[in-house]
Amino acid sequence: MDIDAYAHEFPLDADVVYLNHAGVAPWPRRTLTAVSRFAEDNMRAGARDYPHWVATESHLREQLRGLVNAPHRDDIALLKSTSEALSVVAYGLDWKSGDNIVITDQEFPSNRIPWESLADQGVELRRVSLDVESGSPEDALCAAMDERTRLLSVSSVQYGTGLRLDLTPLGAHCRSQGVLFCVDAIQSLGAVPLDVQAAKVDFAAADGHKWMLGPEGLAAFYCREELRERLRLRQYGWHMVEQLSDFDRLDWTPAQSARRFECGSPNTLGVHALSASLSLLLEIGMPDIFRNVLKNSFYVADYITANENLELISPSVGRRRAGIVTFRPRDQDSAELFRRLSARGVVCAHRAGGVRFSPHFYTPREAIDRALDVVDAYLGGS
Repeated sequence: MDIDAYAHEFPLDADVVYLNHAGVAPWPRRTLTAVSRFAEDNMRAGARDYPHWVATESHLREQLRGLVNAPHRDDIALLKSTSEALSVVAYGLDWKSGDNIVITDQEFPSNRIPWESLADQGVELRRVSLDVESGSPEDALCAAMDERTRLLSVSSVQYGTGLRLDLTPLGAHCRSQGVLFCVDAIQSLGAVPLDVQAAKVDFAAADGHKWMLGPEGLAAFYCREELRERLRLRQYGWHMVEQLSDFDRLDWTPAQSARRFECGSPNTLGVHALSASLSLLLEIGMPDIFRNVLKNSFYVADYITANENLELISPSVGRRRAGIVTFRPRDQDSAELFRRLSARGVVCAHRAGGVRFSPHFYTPREAIDRALDVVDAYLGGS
């Protein structure tokens, strides 16, 4: 892939080195254009072109369907956040006292708190360590399940360490045992290919503001068709009914599609923004994007492992990596290193006890080198 061909899409300020796509990503230029055009049209004509807005919303569902290889765009709901989507699952299922849910011990609160909140219903939450000495994280997760396990919920890529799980054996095991399989895909979708059919995923959720290069406040929620009616609805409104345009109808029914989980008016501005961002990713193709994301993360990881003054927190095994590389100084303060990087214009994060770099496919090698120069200077005491 010719990275230079897409440089115009990311005109970052000259003093900014952006290595925080695992946090909040900058928008591509085309997304700014789409949002500006939408705002201009709204100012000049209000909702005159609302049918076009609806068409853009429909197109976004199709883009997301293609991104995760869902069977149909009706399998995609547009919600506010990953947390809302996982809460739809947590409070949609019919739990019985003694049921248990399996997660990992590295989950972001979005994929922990909804399940913890079920404790008052007698639901046990099992947190499985991913730091296994033998076997694999997937084996450890499967071993934690028993006849009362109702659901496995994992992040495809862990937000702190960047560990990438192999979803296919997890999905196969869950399907064979009658366990529901839920994936928090926010740290992979847009950077790592996801095939919900091949991995036998039942539910998947991801907000658009990280690797998908979109806005905050709009998330994709995939729900396997056979499971839609098993999720009890907890929110109601005009937008979740089958008879969407018949406002005077009294005998309404929930939509047969995943729109049944969208109770109110859509985030139309966010729809235009995320659709524009995804058009870039889909234009390039996820295989090429993933290949370049890995090139950048391997470049950073190789630098870390070659420096005796640094410790790699992220996985050392290549097949476990995605876009996140987390590391720390062996004999110095990682929080101070983070502050030093931030002061030098390097946008990154302090996670899992170390500094987290998360370059995307377009991140220039020169930008990564500028950040590593700051690390070198800190280690050298300058």
